[in-house]
Amino acid sequence: MTDLPNSGAVIEGIVPVMLTPFDEAGAIDYAGLERLIEWYLAHGSDALFAVAQSSEMQFLSLAERRALARFVVERVAGRVPVVASGHISADPDAQAEELNAAAESGAQGVVLVTNRLDPERKGTEAFLANLKRLLARLPADLPLGLYECPAPYRRLLSDDELKACIDTGRFVMLKDVSCDLPTVKRRVKLAEGSPLKILNANAAIAWDAMKAGSAGFNGVFTNFHPDLYQWLRTESATDPALAEELSTFLVVAAVSEALGYPALAKIYHQRIGTFASTRCRAIDYDVRERFWALDAVLDRIVAGTEHFRARIAARRAASAAARPGAPRRNT
Repeated sequence: MTDLPNSGAVIEGIVPVMLTPFDEAGAIDYAGLERLIEWYLAHGSDALFAVAQSSEMQFLSLAERRALARFVVERVAGRVPVVASGHISADPDAQAEELNAAAESGAQGVVLVTNRLDPERKGTEAFLANLKRLLARLPADLPLGLYECPAPYRRLLSDDELKACIDTGRFVMLKDVSCDLPTVKRRVKLAEGSPLKILNANAAIAWDAMKAGSAGFNGVFTNFHPDLYQWLRTESATDPALAEELSTFLVVAAVSEALGYPALAKIYHQRIGTFASTRCRAIDYDVRERFWALDAVLDRIVAGTEHFRARIAARRAASAAARPGAPRRNT
């Protein structure tokens, strides 16, 4: 990663959309959050996206969003870039306040939600007018991102809208939620020569998108195995057959997002000891009651994850042993 003229870091690679752990009373569990940050960093994350939909941002107060972003930035302490959003309001004044709050955290980028730039679904003219007004109220040197957040509605950017954002020179990332490989390819082409990086968020096309020029992966299953996506991104050429198998596993595993995410991810992190509670604000029902055999599904995801981690470790060990000058074992 290199510095941009506006002092922002390049946001690329494997970028988890962070969970927010809560305690059983419903308050943010900051000790658990600190362990979660360390888990992300230990498992190959290149940057972190705080205060996103996976963070349950729509269910956090402005004070909580502000504190959450600041905590993540402080605990990461420059080891990787941090971007933050919390852009949830429809009112322009409230939007400016919440985005400036994210900027004050010290994050290397602040992410604008595309549907908040067109909350009444009026189209491109309204989108661009709202964008212009909002940019005028944010620090001119603040690196920005775009996020096609699915809630309250998925508002995909047109090519003209994306080009207008690129032309401002202020945007460094797009979390692409098109879930469409031709769209990703077209956007990569549009962004060539600019600071903007296209980060696909859909697991079904993750490997194909990376091979087509997407700058990384920013999907929800970075909360289970970011290291496996990292291997696909950086080492898959060393073993194409393993990469094909791994890609298929990652696609199938990610289908379980429909089974009560983010509670599903919190059950996983409770299992491995990251934090104690699976409490969510976004989900007000018992996921195990609604989705029968949920734990059996999670068992298989965990087993598959560990299976591929072991194969990757063996592949790396064999590669290291084959390098000239490597110590030879007696047989």
